Amino acid sequence: MDNKKSAPKILVFSTEKISDPAIDLAGLLKKHYPPTVYTINVPCSSAIKTKWILRAFDKGFDGVFIAADGTDCSFSETCTLRTGELVKQTHLIMKEKGIDPAKLKMAAICSVCSDPFVKHMKNFISALSN
Repeated sequence: MDNKKSAPKILVFSTEKISDPAIDLAGLLKKHYPPTVYTINVPCSSAIKTKWILRAFDKGFDGVFIAADGTDCSFSETCTLRTGELVKQTHLIMKEKGIDPAKLKMAAICSVCSDPFVKHMKNFISALSN
């Protein structure tokens, strides 16, 4: 019997114009991260809802990562601030529900940031595995 522990299951919210191309580039360049990383793209990271994040945990995801637009967002100059506030509020709700806030991460990922994305995934997986 195989006692190997599988990699944590992570849901990534990526943005269509900014972070999604970086994630695609990581695949094209054969940068490796576990196949237990799933992505959903959204127009803008500030449009993500707390209930979507909490539903991911209810559906068995071990972690949620928001690949935010940073200052490059074409929809809103305050995207980064609004996304940061969403994460902060969601962390509070997670604590109330007994979910470790460390299971939700956010980082700005630009359209050519395939190496940083892979590094974030590997570090997040490592932290969730401990």
